Amino acid sequence: MTHKKLLLTAVSSAILLSLSVGNVQAKETIRLSTYVNETDIRYDGFKKMAELAHEKSNGELDIQIFSSSTLHGWSEGVDAVQGGLSDISWIPADKRLACYRVTSLSPAAVNLENQIAMDSDYAALISDEAAKSDLVPLFNSNYSYDQEWWFDQPVTDLSKLNGKLVRSIGPLVSSMIESWGGKPVFIAPKEVFQSAERGVVDGINMGVATYSSWKLWKVMPHMVNANLFYGNIIYMINKNKLESLSENNQKAIIEAAKEAEAWLKPRYESWVDERVGNAIMQGGGSAYTLPQEDRLAMIKQSQSTWDKEVDNACGVELANQFRSLLVKHAD
Repeated sequence: MTHKKLLLTAVSSAILLSLSVGNVQAKETIRLSTYVNETDIRYDGFKKMAELAHEKSNGELDIQIFSSSTLHGWSEGVDAVQGGLSDISWIPADKRLACYRVTSLSPAAVNLENQIAMDSDYAALISDEAAKSDLVPLFNSNYSYDQEWWFDQPVTDLSKLNGKLVRSIGPLVSSMIESWGGKPVFIAPKEVFQSAERGVVDGINMGVATYSSWKLWKVMPHMVNANLFYGNIIYMINKNKLESLSENNQKAIIEAAKEAEAWLKPRYESWVDERVGNAIMQGGGSAYTLPQEDRLAMIKQSQSTWDKEVDNACGVELANQFRSLLVKHAD
């Protein structure tokens, strides 16, 4: 072989090697952080999302799921995503997202028949605010369905807490607890079992799915089914991370999230209902449902003060758009 042919062969090999390395580097690992554990049906929803993203990206997207707050605590979602600790995470009521902070959990009587569309419209309303913190809404939660209250003894009048210490997850819940004569206490999900068992709190506000996954029925078995909220603790992705993906892979992860959300909804609701039923029948628990008249009166009371918070945080125009969304899906 001549010197010229040897040189051409070497160059060709180098090009092929470079292309091969490039293909390997095209694979993207996406770190998804969640507070739910692996026994929770929502974990299956994240696995479904990962499967769909892998399929739609032709194997180029690998979503790794970190459960049970293993990457960061409840309140650290924004910092974790901005700093690259996780690429996708639930976003709590963070002061840097003022409008989202006061609307992601809001007093409202909502009909969940079209929850997927309602949640999507809500995510669109807060997307500009999220973008200013380098975040993009990706996956909506199911808080509207299962955010409820538990106590160690049966409670039939939630509006009279008489100084009870009640676990809160955010500013609206704290406001409600205080208006009912209770005292809000912030406790991260992983710490609630020990707090309840040791008597640190007298009551708990939490989603039924999380409550069941952490086996909290054993320590506070009496539920008040109040259905007082529109709730959507959104999972968001780092904006720069999303935009660094190819156009096809951006589309793949967005579509995967949307399809997984629709796949999860009926399974999630059935799973929650089953856990409540099992706790009542087998675990000595109880579930008291607020009469509709009392429920609507409590929502109206909270709305009258919370509307001012929403106006101040969102601006009147955006606040009115949010309220119109709730009216459109009123129960």
